Amino acid sequence: MTPDLPLTRDLVLIGGGHAHALVLRRWGMDPLPGARLTVINPGPTAPYTGMLPGHVAGHYTRDELDIDLVRLARFAGAALIDGAVRDIDPEARMLDLGDRQLAYDVASIDIGITGEMPDLPGFAEHAVPAKPLDRFARAWRGFRDRALAAEDAPRIAVIGGGVAGVELALAMAHALRARSPAVTILEAGATIGGVGDRVAARLQRAMRDLGVAFRPGVSVARVAADHVVLADGETIPADFTLGAAGARPHRWVADTPLPQEDGFIRVDRMLRVEGRDDLFAAGDCALLTHSPRPKAGVYAVRAAPVLHDNLRAALAERGLRPFRPQKGYLKLISLGAQAALAEQPQLSRAGIAPAGPLVWRWKDHIDRAFMKRLTDLPAMTPPAAPKVAAAGQDARAKPLCAGCGSKITGDALAAALLRLPPPVRQDVLSRPGDDAAILATGDARQVLTTDHLRAFTGDPVLMARIATVHALGDIWAMGAAPQAGLASVVLPRMSEALQARTLADILGAMSEVLRDAGGELVGGHSTMGAETTLGLSLTGLCEGPPIGLDGARPGDALILTRPIGVGTLLAAEMAGAANGRHVMAMLHAMARPQGDAAAVLSGAHAMTDVTGFGLAGHLMAICRASGVGAEIALDAVPLYAGAAEMAEAGHASVLHAANRRGAPVEGGAGAALTLLHDPQTAGGLLAAVAPGAAADLVARLRAAGHEAARIGTVTDGGPRIRCA
Repeated sequence: MTPDLPLTRDLVLIGGGHAHALVLRRWGMDPLPGARLTVINPGPTAPYTGMLPGHVAGHYTRDELDIDLVRLARFAGAALIDGAVRDIDPEARMLDLGDRQLAYDVASIDIGITGEMPDLPGFAEHAVPAKPLDRFARAWRGFRDRALAAEDAPRIAVIGGGVAGVELALAMAHALRARSPAVTILEAGATIGGVGDRVAARLQRAMRDLGVAFRPGVSVARVAADHVVLADGETIPADFTLGAAGARPHRWVADTPLPQEDGFIRVDRMLRVEGRDDLFAAGDCALLTHSPRPKAGVYAVRAAPVLHDNLRAALAERGLRPFRPQKGYLKLISLGAQAALAEQPQLSRAGIAPAGPLVWRWKDHIDRAFMKRLTDLPAMTPPAAPKVAAAGQDARAKPLCAGCGSKITGDALAAALLRLPPPVRQDVLSRPGDDAAILATGDARQVLTTDHLRAFTGDPVLMARIATVHALGDIWAMGAAPQAGLASVVLPRMSEALQARTLADILGAMSEVLRDAGGELVGGHSTMGAETTLGLSLTGLCEGPPIGLDGARPGDALILTRPIGVGTLLAAEMAGAANGRHVMAMLHAMARPQGDAAAVLSGAHAMTDVTGFGLAGHLMAICRASGVGAEIALDAVPLYAGAAEMAEAGHASVLHAANRRGAPVEGGAGAALTLLHDPQTAGGLLAAVAPGAAADLVARLRAAGHEAARIGTVTDGGPRIRCA
């Protein structure tokens, strides 16, 4: 049995490029004991370069294009930070992410290149660079949808007539062929750059077939909102302008002390940044000083195994191995429709440039095979079940869910609470079922609560923000203003250096959220355990009577301030089934404080926050305390993107069944009904308000950025919930 080694070294992958994606896959199959892995990328996905023209042309969906970094990070046991590095201090081994600093012991950079043209007037305001790919893909999808719905023929200008510019121009012309687009490529050189004469001639024919105009020998002077101005004063009409004129490094790299050549990071044959034993770089952002190569994704893919081995070696202080890139590579160029063109050194020397649907199928097979490596991840073998176990064991039991899915069931909690004696102190004013205890201090009313969460994301800052918002929910639900908090932090075994880094991140995030909400973090307790667990004990002050569960009246409108589906999406994410974009969007929503929403709802007759017992469970608590019933409009309940799909696929939190028993719902069907019992973390506020005020309150909540909705009505008839 492998001993449980403490974490001692931090490895940080800067960027989610192809090399790093493949490193994550290899790491997940054989992680290095004692190393903590973190990935930083601006977004939960990274587009695959080879399939971008096909996506633009309409042959691939967005999901087929994107490498899901959330899923890869889960497989690798890595933390994924949704952000971007702005600066690096290689001497201090410190990264600046704008909103935080992140230390590393070993790091690697794979951030690709950009097509931005900062020296061209008007480009930043009116054009879109071809790289970063995700930004271009988003902008293109929006323009395409508008163009297909418009009456006028769309006009597109592409600045740069290399292979990338031509390939994307053909793809855009094909996608909009029904609208007869006017696509113009503006190239400073005399012909298509980067290919031989035979391939250039074949590309010219493809452009003629799709009506793409190729303008060689021109210089662009300025970009405007609806046209491009050439150096001689001629204007090219353009509703969409794309910059594809060569590879440029990201600007932040040029401001670092890293060794560079024209902004590209110089690396040696081991892929180490020159002069550094703790910093590596790969992909288009790196310059191979021992063997310079063109900017092409194939070299990042080929470098990945060497980069993976050398990162492990650097963490373990062992010898490295060199990267020996091949001299040439096969180019498969899309021609708009499902046809492609092949160029390869041996074929070119023989004067051969095969093209057509067969070459497309060849390219499609290669691209899909690459993506399959990053999506069909190997199933990790679970520990073998014991041969003999105590009675009552269920071999089919799911792993314990994170978040509120790890709570004690409602029945067990209620049974335990019934055995507690009622308070005898006159200054303890708590009522059964209140979200927080109510204490009298003179004429003031103070509320007191505690909550904690097992970590469900490896990003300690994001996890700390969510845990703080989650704990504050009880304070806000009572109509109180946050006052003070004590943190409870459990960390897995790690070295003192990693303890200091991690605690600083967690406490800093907790303090920031609390201070922004009007409270202060004043202390707490820390210890080590099996896994990261974050909690807070909080106090709040009420200017007026606390809002409880017992004030709902028949006819009241029920308002919910944020979607449901957290438990289902987290369970699906643990199983590697959830869409990373959906998961990351949900996590960011969970980290958003709700103090402003509580202020909008300050006149509510009854209010609670929806957490571990699900929407139905917490609504039932209001019904029981107020002696009323409730009617829910299922189609009005907001759901997190992807939650219904995952519920239909059978994913659910381990607490779901107990929640369903504790708060049965009459009527309804489908995923929306299932999700009424889904346990929430940092869930929305559920308020019963005067029916005449509901529309205005929902409008104010939405104007403040909350995905709020009126979801039902309080009814007569005792504690029961039914669907309309």
